[in-house]
Amino acid sequence: MSTPALADLYPAHLDVLQARAAEALRRSGHDHLVIPSGTVHYQVFDDRDYPFAVNPQFKAWLPLTQAPGSWLVITPGVRPKLVFLQPHDYWHVVPTLPQGYWVEHFDIIVIRTADEAARHLPADPARCAILGEPQSALGAYVPNNPAPVLHYLDYHRAFKTPYEIALMRAANRIGVRAHRAAERAFRAGASEFGIHLAYCQAAGQDANDLPYSNIIALNEHAAVLHYTQRDRLPPRPLRSFLIDAGADCSGYAADITRTYSAQDDDFAALIQAVDQVQQALCDLVRPGVDYPWLHLEAHRRLAAVLRDFDVIRLDPEEALQRGVSRVFFPHGIGHGIGLQVHDVGGFAASDAGGTLAKPEGHPYLRLTRTLAPGMVVTIEPGLYFIDMLLEDLKARGLEDTVNWARVAQFRPYGGIRIEDDVVCTEDTPINLTREAFADLH
Repeated sequence: MSTPALADLYPAHLDVLQARAAEALRRSGHDHLVIPSGTVHYQVFDDRDYPFAVNPQFKAWLPLTQAPGSWLVITPGVRPKLVFLQPHDYWHVVPTLPQGYWVEHFDIIVIRTADEAARHLPADPARCAILGEPQSALGAYVPNNPAPVLHYLDYHRAFKTPYEIALMRAANRIGVRAHRAAERAFRAGASEFGIHLAYCQAAGQDANDLPYSNIIALNEHAAVLHYTQRDRLPPRPLRSFLIDAGADCSGYAADITRTYSAQDDDFAALIQAVDQVQQALCDLVRPGVDYPWLHLEAHRRLAAVLRDFDVIRLDPEEALQRGVSRVFFPHGIGHGIGLQVHDVGGFAASDAGGTLAKPEGHPYLRLTRTLAPGMVVTIEPGLYFIDMLLEDLKARGLEDTVNWARVAQFRPYGGIRIEDDVVCTEDTPINLTREAFADLH
């Protein structure tokens, strides 16, 4: 996304955030929204720091992701203030002075020590809603995270502005470019670690820059949902490759998963069948669709694939009701995405609080809201051959529902997952990920 285009979109984004902040403060009875960027954390009994992770509430306002010790002050009707820490330091790289399309919208004060920030914050901390982690406390300015403020902001963060969608589109383009590089490395016989390095190189992002730790899984490792070991040597024979890897653009995430077979075999056909289901589910990201229903519909469609490939011996509805489909598809159909890979507010009943329950028997679903225009969600159906879950199925007396010879054939491939980032609109959904893959050709 070009800087002029972002410059055109940013003022309206800022107006939306200002309106949300004003209403959140009205509900909580505070006068100011004060947001620390966060501080550096150190390992216990050591002087080594963890990678800095900016406060999501902070980066919602401006594209600063590496500015520890800085603060935002939002007061309704007043120009927002950024207190920016740029220390004198020759041990580490110092953050560069703010620049770009957004700086003209803020009063920016540069400080040299973290303690200096206090003199530029509102006079009475009791009148402030301070959003952050306890470690960000600065004297009397201790994060209090008022529930009415968080309920309101987290609920409405599900609805992305055009500016945010532009950044997520750019993140998908970065991620897709890296996914193509990773596939080439797989086809060339690289190890999991080698594929990971190829991905980071193509994305132009180090492991600490990415929105989550890359899942690079060859063969049976694809049956571990969050596999991050990355063997240094490739397996022999090389059968399959599952990659779940994202990218960042100005603090916004892409979350993309693809699966490949090394040969044109039955597993490749199974991947194609899952891909067709995934695309059909993406097309159901429409206003008024209940996301838990979409999750259960994914189970029905994936169970039909399992039946068609002679893996299970049940009709799809029975497989869902008896819990057989959960053995092969044990996670949720997706989640909200944006400033965080698993964005907040996924279970919010309203902007005043409350929780929307998950479907019974489906504890890992991360979003239970009804879809509406502006929401961006992932759609990530999968089929896996996980020994622990297969043994549990036997223990439940459901052994005769499965063709074990077929399971034995697919087990060495681990599993399949296909994932795209999809925008709900008033009409046809926008698939940011498929759009990026199409543009790359």
